[in-house]
Amino acid sequence: MPPTFVETQSLTKRFGNFTALEDCSVTINQGEVFGLLGPNGAGKSTLIRLLMGFLKPTSGSATVAGMDCQSQRVAVHEAVSYLPGDARLFRTMTGHGVLKLFSGFRANMKLDSAVAVAERMELDLNRWVAFMSTGMRQKLALSIAMSNDAPMLILDEPTANLDPTVRGRVVDMVAEAKAAGKTVVFSSHVLSEIEDVCDRVAILRSGKLVFQQSMADLKKQHRIRAKLAGTLPQIPAELADSLTIVQHDDSVQIETPGELSNVLKWLSDAPLRDVYIQPVGLRAVYDRFHSTKAIPSDENFSGDKTSTEPTSGAGS
Repeated sequence: MPPTFVETQSLTKRFGNFTALEDCSVTINQGEVFGLLGPNGAGKSTLIRLLMGFLKPTSGSATVAGMDCQSQRVAVHEAVSYLPGDARLFRTMTGHGVLKLFSGFRANMKLDSAVAVAERMELDLNRWVAFMSTGMRQKLALSIAMSNDAPMLILDEPTANLDPTVRGRVVDMVAEAKAAGKTVVFSSHVLSEIEDVCDRVAILRSGKLVFQQSMADLKKQHRIRAKLAGTLPQIPAELADSLTIVQHDDSVQIETPGELSNVLKWLSDAPLRDVYIQPVGLRAVYDRFHSTKAIPSDENFSGDKTSTEPTSGAGS
């Protein structure tokens, strides 16, 4: 395994009686793209600000490249290129002037590299920031963050306000950063972006880390939907604790935590028809924690849960 680059242990941040982040323990490996998911207020930005040393933890600890995020935050800043979710830029400067200014601040940021990133996103650098649209200002902020040759990138909602074409280019640049050996923390509301570029994903809810899993393992999970013309055969012992099964009238839905072969072997003699198999995907997992429905359904299926949730891959 690559060495650990980021580590938090029981990281907690409270503001008075409000807990923004509670008992968060994660490790992020060097060269890994780590996705953060959750709605507004889930704790994503609080976690990022704690990693940057902008906030002092109530309890727990956080390190980046072996450096304490509080006591060594200046050194941490040198190792990280950070794009905040609410980036503010100098409105009385042109785009080119902003890039020139920031390239003078950071030894790892070259002006020509920043200009190349801006051109890749088709940003007019001759325009004054005050007259740029929200999307254009986001491109400018991305040009600063993505051109800084630091060993780690922290991107908080990097594709907000961007059109689909530019979103795709940002995802490509994140993949290129990974290929160059950089560690990336990627916070997004767009599930497809997380699926495309991240090695692992974590889901936060109300300040708590409720799920962690590698995307490779998640992609092995499948949902089987079918019409049931009788009774399901007895579940084999090796599958009993890992399947999620929902039955409603003559329909059945089965979610598998891993390889399909043993499940299909079990179902080979089952009285099923109109069988439909699909990958579970990140949407289904996300909706377990941030949806009013325990298991998403479509117009062809609805029902009540009749077995326990699978525990494979979940963490808190």
